[in-house]
Amino acid sequence: MNNPLLENHDLPPFDQISPEHVVPAIEALLGECRETVEFLVSSGASTWDTLVTPLERAHDRLNQAWSPVSHLNAVTNSDALREAYNNCVPIISAYHTELAQNASLFSAFELLQESEGYAQLSMAQKKIIQNELRGFRLSGVDLSEKSRRRFAEIEQRLSVLSSKFSENVLDATQDWSLLVDKDLLKGLPDSLLAMLQQAAEIRGETGYLLTLEFPSYNAVMTYCDDSALREKVYRAYATRASELGPEQWDNSEVIEEILSLKREMAQILGYASYADVSLQTKMAKTTGEVLSFLNDLAGRSRPAAQEEFAKLSEFALKEGVEDIRSWDLAYYSEKLKKQMFDISDEDIRVYFPAHKVIEGLLEIVRRLYDIEIEQTHNVTTWHNDVTTYNLYRGGSLIARCYMDLYARSNKRGGAWMDECRVRRVDNGHIQLPVAYLTCNFSAPVGDSPSLLTHREVVTLFHEFGHGLHHMLTQVDYAGASGINGVAWDAVELPSQFLENWCWQEEALEIMSSHFETGAPLPGELLKKLLSARNFQSAMMMVRQLEFALFDFRLHVEFDTDEQNQVQRILDEVRKEVSVVPFPSFHRFQHGFSHIFSGGYAAGYYSYKWAEVLAADAFSKFAEDGVFNRQTAEKFLSTVLEQGGSKDAMELFVAFRGREPDVRALLNQDGIRNV
Repeated sequence: MNNPLLENHDLPPFDQISPEHVVPAIEALLGECRETVEFLVSSGASTWDTLVTPLERAHDRLNQAWSPVSHLNAVTNSDALREAYNNCVPIISAYHTELAQNASLFSAFELLQESEGYAQLSMAQKKIIQNELRGFRLSGVDLSEKSRRRFAEIEQRLSVLSSKFSENVLDATQDWSLLVDKDLLKGLPDSLLAMLQQAAEIRGETGYLLTLEFPSYNAVMTYCDDSALREKVYRAYATRASELGPEQWDNSEVIEEILSLKREMAQILGYASYADVSLQTKMAKTTGEVLSFLNDLAGRSRPAAQEEFAKLSEFALKEGVEDIRSWDLAYYSEKLKKQMFDISDEDIRVYFPAHKVIEGLLEIVRRLYDIEIEQTHNVTTWHNDVTTYNLYRGGSLIARCYMDLYARSNKRGGAWMDECRVRRVDNGHIQLPVAYLTCNFSAPVGDSPSLLTHREVVTLFHEFGHGLHHMLTQVDYAGASGINGVAWDAVELPSQFLENWCWQEEALEIMSSHFETGAPLPGELLKKLLSARNFQSAMMMVRQLEFALFDFRLHVEFDTDEQNQVQRILDEVRKEVSVVPFPSFHRFQHGFSHIFSGGYAAGYYSYKWAEVLAADAFSKFAEDGVFNRQTAEKFLSTVLEQGGSKDAMELFVAFRGREPDVRALLNQDGIRNV
């Protein structure tokens, strides 16, 4: 049987990949990797060309097979693919742990760092070697044989649990639906009613189908006049994958085991907590520094958040609601925004058809970085919704990307960028970087295009910012190319940085036009949109700080001997930071995929940390002009092109001329600097 995962392709042949190809390919490629490692160790390789290059080549071959498999599991999940994926997760994890605990390979990298040739290597090469040595130590290469075995067992088990957590969230989300009559959906705009009606028709039903996929959930929570229905949908969403839902998808034990194993892992390595382990690969140096950063932001922003919530509660009281509940927040917030600014999401979204937003996004990138981006039509994808693009600079092809923007069944929720191919140079041949850009927006309905809320426009720019970081890199080595090797609390800088153009008048003119008439966004509506930018920004700030503090404290304080500790810590954080009420049945943690299956454990604070960097970086454009080519070229050369080749703070200072100032974020969000 020919196996497309074992063949060389510039882009994955998605139309040829089947679940039965997965396990044989991954087993074969892991075998090749092990043979490469064995040869390198036995030959005494200790130069860049004899050690790092062949190892990178073998791992890139493995990644070229695993990347499309992992991606397909997230965007076209099926029983057969899930089984194949889950069969591979532990054996891949076992290989990487085995590799990182290979004392002979560790010694080879040490010899390379100590050799005379090390001084002649580039900054990127030196950084990769330093990162590799750090990785060996964080994987327990110096431990006793017994401890190494236990560490390997933990790594393998964590990879399985991470996958299980994600699957439980997906299955619990997909399992719930509710078919209702139109009478229960009073308040919903016609466009959202059409979306829910189309969802029912796809299932062969008559009526309006509610699901827990975000476009459906958000439509009900924001616009539905029926409080009882809002509560019902909210309760289903808030209890996903918990003990309050179907038992087979309860993440309670998964969470406890993940935290217990991470604590044990930290102790084996000699650290006080998993948070201390996590910080070894970040800009922040100590747990105290992170907690101080988060608590300082909370102290500065909570008074403003309390004022915002008091204003919302006062408005709801006038509407006849004495005690505002969680399922009332989005509904009355939308009404209050309409009253204060005479604007709503529905007023705006008709001017943001997805195709126009994408066209504007690509034009903005062209103006900033002199990058031409053209849609392609001859690339094989996994779904008809997916579009593909080539990126050119100076007439030369430099990168490619896939965009998969719409929510559908068997697709993981949320939005993300991931690597398909990593830029690297091998024997003079440049492997071009390729990115996956994935969102979950409302799909087109009938002949009408997908209409994006402004929040969704921001999300698209965010993910494309990650994509630019990956695709515009000029680093020649996979270990520091694009987002690889970047400190985790700096990796959100390019994504949050690009969001700023969603709030600039010059940029909004480029990306907006009425989906029916083609008329530009009216000046009066544009002013209202910009005036409403910081509506409830302090409430949003403390909500994100709640997530970050919960995550970080959890990984600092978790004790296997204490019962119900996860909920206790969450409750304490909410008491200290939150300004909105939460019902006792709320099980946020059971769906917190970022930290339990998404790589952000003890790292969710990175969003706020990097947001400070992004706000301060953009303030340079605010000074020079949002399309200033000289300033954009400097950001490109000092940040986007550099990948992980230098320390993140060094790159920021190279662009901004100084270290970041937290006041830039507070000013951007309109929060009084207290």
